[in-house]
Amino acid sequence: MTTPRTEKQATAATAPSTGRPRPGGRPPGQQRKRKKGGSNTPAARAVSALWFLTPLALLVVVWLVVVAITDPPLRVFPQVGDVLSALGDMWSSGELFDHLGASLRRMGIGAAIAILTALPFGIALGSSAALSAFFSPLLRFSVALAGIAWIPVATLWFGYGDKAVIFIVWNAMFFAITYNAMLGVRQIPTQLLRAARSMGTSRLRMFWEVLLPGALPSVVTGLRVGLGYGWRGLVAAEIIASNAGLGYALFQAQKYFQTDVIIASMVIIGVLWLLMDRLMLAPLEKRTVERWGMTGGRG
Repeated sequence: MTTPRTEKQATAATAPSTGRPRPGGRPPGQQRKRKKGGSNTPAARAVSALWFLTPLALLVVVWLVVVAITDPPLRVFPQVGDVLSALGDMWSSGELFDHLGASLRRMGIGAAIAILTALPFGIALGSSAALSAFFSPLLRFSVALAGIAWIPVATLWFGYGDKAVIFIVWNAMFFAITYNAMLGVRQIPTQLLRAARSMGTSRLRMFWEVLLPGALPSVVTGLRVGLGYGWRGLVAAEIIASNAGLGYALFQAQKYFQTDVIIASMVIIGVLWLLMDRLMLAPLEKRTVERWGMTGGRG
């Protein structure tokens, strides 16, 4: 004889599964996590670094072989050892840190001004077809002019010193950031913009919560390109319009036929930019694209 089930037992029998794990079992739908051997493992990073440094090491080998075969005078082209000795002298005398500090300070100020001015302008161009059509000829005209072409004008306006160099850095970066910010806004899906406007989003909230995040991957790409332009403009401006900095050190060495110091300054400039790009800008661009990247665009 079977006993009638209670109401509680009947409810438990007919209720759908809640997905709670059974004793000794695995929750429904839970899958085993596989170990990911992506590019963040130490071995992968070591291989990437080795691959990155191989062309530079090859260049040093070619340098050693060519100089050993041709044996040019020091004033024409130095040995690798001469350049290392010049680097050591610049380090020990403190000259390296003086010039490096001056260059990084000017670069930082110029880059900050460029970002603060170019970013709102580029987003405004991207969100307004009328503004974009009006300013497009000016943008194309300015992009055709290299930043260093403005050095004579900068020295007339600001004299020789920090202001002229900072202006050149700003000028070299401004148009690259503006153009990429404009393109980034145009890639935001139209449905997202319409949804934000339909909810009565204010212009300030639209800028911070829709336009800027949506354009951010393109903005970071423009920042990376613009910093490259700005770095080249910085060195050129320091050669002509400054009395301190890495470009100035290079130019002064040329006056006294110190080819080892010239090459040493070039090595410092190149290595410093490689470190900035490799350790800061490239990871920032990758993470920004992964976090904020969007697909689609305006219809």
